[in-house]
Amino acid sequence: MSKVQAYLDEHFDAGLEDLKAFCRIPSVSTDPAYAEGIAAAANFVAERLAKAGFSGVKQLETGGHPAVYGEIISDPALPTFLVYGHYDVQPPDPLDKWKTPAFEPDERDGRLYARGVSDDKGPLLIPILAAEAFMQTEGRMPVNLKVLIEGEEESGSPHFDGTLQKYRDLLACDMVISADGAMWRPDRPSMTVASRGLAAFEVTVTGASKDLHSGRHGGSAPNPIAALAALIASMHGPDGRVSVEGFLDGTSPPDARIIAAIEAAKFDADAYYREIGSAKPDPIDNGRDLLIRQWLEPTLEFNGISGGYQGKGTKTVIPTYASVKITCRLIAGQKPDHIEEVLNRHLQERLPAGFSLDVHRHGPGSEAFFVDPDLPALEVAEGVLSELLGQPPLRVAMGATIPIGASFRKHLGREAIFFSFSTSDEDYHAPNEFFRLANFRLGLTAWAMLLQRLSDVRAS
Repeated sequence: MSKVQAYLDEHFDAGLEDLKAFCRIPSVSTDPAYAEGIAAAANFVAERLAKAGFSGVKQLETGGHPAVYGEIISDPALPTFLVYGHYDVQPPDPLDKWKTPAFEPDERDGRLYARGVSDDKGPLLIPILAAEAFMQTEGRMPVNLKVLIEGEEESGSPHFDGTLQKYRDLLACDMVISADGAMWRPDRPSMTVASRGLAAFEVTVTGASKDLHSGRHGGSAPNPIAALAALIASMHGPDGRVSVEGFLDGTSPPDARIIAAIEAAKFDADAYYREIGSAKPDPIDNGRDLLIRQWLEPTLEFNGISGGYQGKGTKTVIPTYASVKITCRLIAGQKPDHIEEVLNRHLQERLPAGFSLDVHRHGPGSEAFFVDPDLPALEVAEGVLSELLGQPPLRVAMGATIPIGASFRKHLGREAIFFSFSTSDEDYHAPNEFFRLANFRLGLTAWAMLLQRLSDVRAS
């Protein structure tokens, strides 16, 4: 490790220049206007893998943006780990909110600012550079290493499951390590061991066959905005929790170790609400209650509502329809198909006479993911962070959705852990995204240590 660490230290500035070059590529996956950037980023990753010493480097056909693959097989007797990451990024909009251009990396105050630098180009580059250090100093890796870098994570990974199925034999491994993800807080090491699933819907209530004059027809014609408002109100109880019958079917109590981590965190709920610019609602008593709701309970949130006239001034109409966009974050045991079923039933049973209802589901959704708490590699990763940061990491859950863990389990039959060195405050998906250069350096050392210590660890 001393030679590997010396190499990482000596080549840190070169690695940083690689990261800057990577971030200059506008690899936005959601907008076809950035197709050239997607191709350039895939080429960059492939070339950087080959330079680091990976063999069999190729771009995999996915049906969408290509995924990039490479491998270092040092000894078939050693365990094999598959590293996951993504080279695509979110759109940079709104452009006027950036202090410096989104695709012109700017280094200031110990941070590198650029779109995608934290999610996921910086964390992704780290294990590649760590592998290069082993190959340049030892001529081999302490484990067998494969990488799979996709280009559609920021657009919902529509072809990811199919890619895992198609290349199942190529991707065979003992375990997956994701370079994507984030630590919960910059002041406390953490390991993400659970994330919520997702089911998305659009509900439309229709009244008359056309917009009607609200004077002539008011009081007699069905108003879909009023009907939709009543339906929306029926889906939560006074404490803000989902009240749809059957919504919690299949769920079980959360892991006691995550509850213990929540209690140990002593999270400041008042500070949280100050930060988001809101008064604390009555149902939330303290930080423990807040984190349990954010991490361990399912939600049904209204993301957008429309109906009738939306322009300036007034227009006296009773609209023909009104709609609401809904996303549900799911916990272990909940199935997107079942959520659609109980939501539809709840709404149909409460729909007033004179209206019709349509519930449209967006995509297949995803189930919640959780790491086996007894996974040996999880303990090894926690040991690395404890040694480097001087305190044991908290095992935390994530309120957001990271579907890859469930996908790897389903299609490869393998577990996954998250080992990322971005943090949740680095404004990814927002203007002025940044990555702490101290974490870039820390991540290089941590990944090298992790790979060295995983040489005796196999699948769960």
